[in-house]
Amino acid sequence: MKRLATVAIFAVMAVSALAQKAPGVKSQKEAEAVQAVFQAQDPSARIAAAESLLQKFADTDFKAIALYLATEASAQLNDGDKVIIYGERTLEADPKNYMAMLTMGRTLASRVREHDFDKEEKLGRAEKLAKDANEALKTATKMNPQMSDADWEGAKKDFTAQHFEVLGLAGVARKKFDVAIANYKSAIDLSSDPSTMVRLAQAYNMAGKPDDAIAMADKVMAIADVNPQVKQFAQAEKVRAAQAKAKSAPAAAPAAEPKKQ
Repeated sequence: MKRLATVAIFAVMAVSALAQKAPGVKSQKEAEAVQAVFQAQDPSARIAAAESLLQKFADTDFKAIALYLATEASAQLNDGDKVIIYGERTLEADPKNYMAMLTMGRTLASRVREHDFDKEEKLGRAEKLAKDANEALKTATKMNPQMSDADWEGAKKDFTAQHFEVLGLAGVARKKFDVAIANYKSAIDLSSDPSTMVRLAQAYNMAGKPDDAIAMADKVMAIADVNPQVKQFAQAEKVRAAQAKAKSAPAAAPAAEPKKQ
């Protein structure tokens, strides 16, 4: 189950699940505000709709879901600061929201820079969020009772894979490439997300393993419906690996001069 599909499916299931709980929405106006969050056509509109819902109906049963969707929308906009702000608010409303934990962890680990004064603090927080998400997932129940056991197991594998991906990102940030490779491989074993496969190819290149990088990049490019941008990144890693191999190849011996007669 791919990450974006998982987010969309769980959002819909969350609405269905909460709709079955009393009191649910308390008025037609609240129902319309909730619908606006889920029917938003783009991430910015979803954030605005979530804020509108929370301002008008502070006690809504949909508070945690609206805040989580704002967290994910912020990630789609590549606004790391808002991811953390909305993620923290989500966890205040729902301390075991493993989806928010994973989004926050991925954002923190991927945005840290080598010379950040708080680099280890950020990476430690990212790893803790990923591990806490994995623990919460172990006892999590289906968000919709109608979800099949097979679909739920598939979703849990996808979320567990995301936990390993965060740990892989932290490994790369620390230049512990073997750690990153091991975690990315664990993620791919659970859910072959092409984006994670590209990250693995990148880690292989950083670790000086161009043959492995090329093999992984080729796997990504062989996927029929892979996102064109992901395919482009895979191609770039393949080129990078080929260039590394060319530089490390021994120079050809000069041709022997013909003997003088």
